[in-house]
Amino acid sequence: MCFSCLALKIETVKKFFTFTGYIIIILGAISTIAPFLWMLFVSFMQEEQIFSQIPKILPDPFVTDNYRHVLSSLPISRFFFNSLFVAFITTIFQVLFSAMAGYVFARGKFLYKDTVFFIFLATMMIPPQVNIIPLFFLMRELNWIDTYQALIAPGIFGGFGIFLMRQWYISMSSEIEDAARIDGCNFYQTFFKIAFPLSLPAIVTLGLFTFITSWNNFMWPLIVTNSSEITTLPVALAQFKSTFREIISWGDLTACSVILSLPVIIIFLAGKKYFIADVLNGAIKE
Repeated sequence: MCFSCLALKIETVKKFFTFTGYIIIILGAISTIAPFLWMLFVSFMQEEQIFSQIPKILPDPFVTDNYRHVLSSLPISRFFFNSLFVAFITTIFQVLFSAMAGYVFARGKFLYKDTVFFIFLATMMIPPQVNIIPLFFLMRELNWIDTYQALIAPGIFGGFGIFLMRQWYISMSSEIEDAARIDGCNFYQTFFKIAFPLSLPAIVTLGLFTFITSWNNFMWPLIVTNSSEITTLPVALAQFKSTFREIISWGDLTACSVILSLPVIIIFLAGKKYFIADVLNGAIKE
């Protein structure tokens, strides 16, 4: 009887902690999504409603004047294209170079391999702000100031991507690669035909991180761009909310922020399933 009571108490405690955990997760999710929802609602409000004494959560009336004003007053399509182009090209080359370097560090054999890899890891300890001045002088010597090259080139190499891909290839079974080598594939063919396709979850994960980082990058585009022809969205958003403006239109500003946020959300939702996907399950039969 005592054991039954003890088991019942243990089960009750487990349910309590499970319920508490769900409540904490729900509250955390609400606190995370609430600022974006508020920004979205404000972007469809009139200025009078935004600063009304009785605050309202939902727009009443529901207007799209803020978006029309933003699209008519700013070359938003050009800024959007610039950000998308820079983020896309940076992501493609970052993923490709990181996967190649990570595979070499995981499967290759060469002198001082661990030392070279340690040097790559050491670059992750350096704050990005430290590299801004030497990178700027390098871009100036290459005559790349105010060009797409200056926006893309510094972002296509990174220690984090190499580390991530190396750890993935180390954890990946080598039996399929051994079978490919027996069939006559060399080191490079094994990588492009076997290892690279099987590393899709790691590729998508690195691609998401790279795309979001490049899309949200503000400091570097602000320094190396001068003309509006290659200005990116974060810089344009900061210029739109300039300290020289006497009155800030918060409706227009939140509309710009929604436009800036949507591609990142769409890209993340499209690739989130690959965070936990395991394409190697069932690939090898014992």
